[in-house]
Amino acid sequence: MTNFLEKRPWAGRIGALLGILVMALSLRTAVSVVPPLLGELTGELGFDAGTTGLLAMLPPLLFAVFGLLTPVLIRRFGLEKALVAAVVLAVAGQLARAASGEVWAFLGLTAVIMAGYGIGNVVLPPLVKKCFPDRVGVVTAGYVTLLSVGTAISPQLAVPVAGATSWRVSIGMWASVSVLVLLPWILQFVRDRRARNDLALADQAAAARATAAGGASAAKAASIPEARLRPWRSPVAWGLAIFLAGNSAQTYVYFTWLPPYLSGQGVDAATAGSALAYFAILGLPVSLLVPLWVPRMKNPMVAICLFAACWATGHLGLYLSPLDGTWLWVTFAGLGQGTFATALLMVNLRSRTTHGSSVLSGFSQGLGYAGAGIAPLFFGTIHDATGTWTASFAMLGVCLAVMLTGGVMINAKRYIEDSAVAPLPLPPAEHAVDLKN
Repeated sequence: MTNFLEKRPWAGRIGALLGILVMALSLRTAVSVVPPLLGELTGELGFDAGTTGLLAMLPPLLFAVFGLLTPVLIRRFGLEKALVAAVVLAVAGQLARAASGEVWAFLGLTAVIMAGYGIGNVVLPPLVKKCFPDRVGVVTAGYVTLLSVGTAISPQLAVPVAGATSWRVSIGMWASVSVLVLLPWILQFVRDRRARNDLALADQAAAARATAAGGASAAKAASIPEARLRPWRSPVAWGLAIFLAGNSAQTYVYFTWLPPYLSGQGVDAATAGSALAYFAILGLPVSLLVPLWVPRMKNPMVAICLFAACWATGHLGLYLSPLDGTWLWVTFAGLGQGTFATALLMVNLRSRTTHGSSVLSGFSQGLGYAGAGIAPLFFGTIHDATGTWTASFAMLGVCLAVMLTGGVMINAKRYIEDSAVAPLPLPPAEHAVDLKN
């Protein structure tokens, strides 16, 4: 698609909207469907403690790697082709994983799926920027909410579907959601073909008029290449990466350790599992609220501090009094997940262009998920080394401080394009070297 979409009414962009929303719904289903089935997978495929730990590390690890690689793919092939690559990897990996017969094949195919999802993570914000620059908050609210829905619904259906059929069907059926991503985009492409051709003709006519009016100056301006973005030189890019790393580290610790921690404190296994489901579900209201609320704020740090206070209350409550007020502490921690929706929203609020959004999305998610991948490992190993949970929860406090540091860096209204490296200007015509002589 081209930028003419941003000038069209909602009815002319319905395919793009549905494509973004279905893509968001599919991005976590294959991740969260596996943990409830691990008991059955252990008996049939031979999972042990080591391979289970590796399985838990694959999503953030692959999200990090492909977060950094995807902007290169987007720049070379375009957003649409990167989207198709993400869907193909996700569908092929899910179907093949459902048919795998041993643990290492299962892990390898999980890596393929996570590679597709890693591309999808990065592609979504610039797609919103490209197709809905006039409705960034609303569309972001929709897709972040559906991201949470996909995370919550697949583990809820995993065991019932496996009981009625098999674990292979329960795991593989989510490939159908990934396939559905392509359908609205195909409809959008077909619908826009004529509009794209009309726009191209109009642009050619406008360029001809501009050249006639401006002469050589207009032709020279058109030939100047765009500035190159260097995210590692951008305080905004580093701030968003640090913010996302601190946020995701806390989230992944909860998804990995909340049930075993509560069980170890005397909570029965069913209640501990329900507490995790409740934590995940609480991501829905804040995912819907944040993109509609934060863009209206002159100082987003106020919202960030509010969510950080929720995280801190949840951490302290679960550490000091895990049996008294368990659901209250999980509620606070769950509401703290508003920081994740804030991070995704800031990708577009701190970029001016679609290219800037893709670079900022890839850099921040790449480094952010890298930080998130090691946090659950440290949380458990620190407990094993010390014999208590004190140092482990202190680590969560460090993650919270890291997140707030990143929040301060992204609070000011500045953009990744501010740190662009301008390309060398073309030489004046009178000083150009004549290569023919």
